Amino acid sequence: MAKDLQPLDVLAFGAHPDDVEIGAGGTIHQWVKMGKSVGICDLTQGELSSNGTVERREQEGKKAGEILGIQCRIQLGLPDRGLRQEKEQLDAISRVIRIYRPAVLLIPHHKDRHPDHVQCNRMINEAAFNGKIRRYELLDDHGQALPAHNIKNIFTYFINSSSQPGFYIDISEEIEQKMAALGAYASQFEKKEGSVSTPLTEGYLERVRAREYTFGQEIGVSYAEGFDHVTPLQLKGNFPW
Repeated sequence: MAKDLQPLDVLAFGAHPDDVEIGAGGTIHQWVKMGKSVGICDLTQGELSSNGTVERREQEGKKAGEILGIQCRIQLGLPDRGLRQEKEQLDAISRVIRIYRPAVLLIPHHKDRHPDHVQCNRMINEAAFNGKIRRYELLDDHGQALPAHNIKNIFTYFINSSSQPGFYIDISEEIEQKMAALGAYASQFEKKEGSVSTPLTEGYLERVRAREYTFGQEIGVSYAEGFDHVTPLQLKGNFPW
């Protein structure tokens, strides 16, 4: 990775390709339109998914990223269903954080029916903490020490959780881009010849749209995405209306 790489405004982590798009695709596209630089980091290649292949998921992830307008997509290649809070895996995540130096992290919510999503949440929190410790040494690809980096805000997005969000972001103008990005993952969400039925192929995208519609009704808009915050949520003294 280039030593003169510009820091990202936002770095979104997911356990598998498509996790980030499910929970925060609309918000990411909105931030990109505002001129923010956003990257996505997939911890695994989703190699144990019932449908699709690693190669196809990579192509689908690239297409989804192009639809949302992200700056980069990082693939760590950690083992699907083998995510562990072990030094080697945590250091791989901490290196990404120190290299890209984002102001904001987006990570899966800590309550979810998929164990990998829960583990991803725990691992990113651990890795972010390690990443800000000055004497915790991490080296880049050239053997140079990576300086510590402290994240300003860590927000959690929802994949399968039914928990009540702590706050919402209006994505009424971005809902179609979000759904188009999810539609790029045809191997996961479309039932075709040779594929097997999974919760993702049985109306999952319709349920995602319905959820964002319900979230939108909570704040009086057409569609919204829900989030919670790990770090204290700071407002700049302005009233939110």
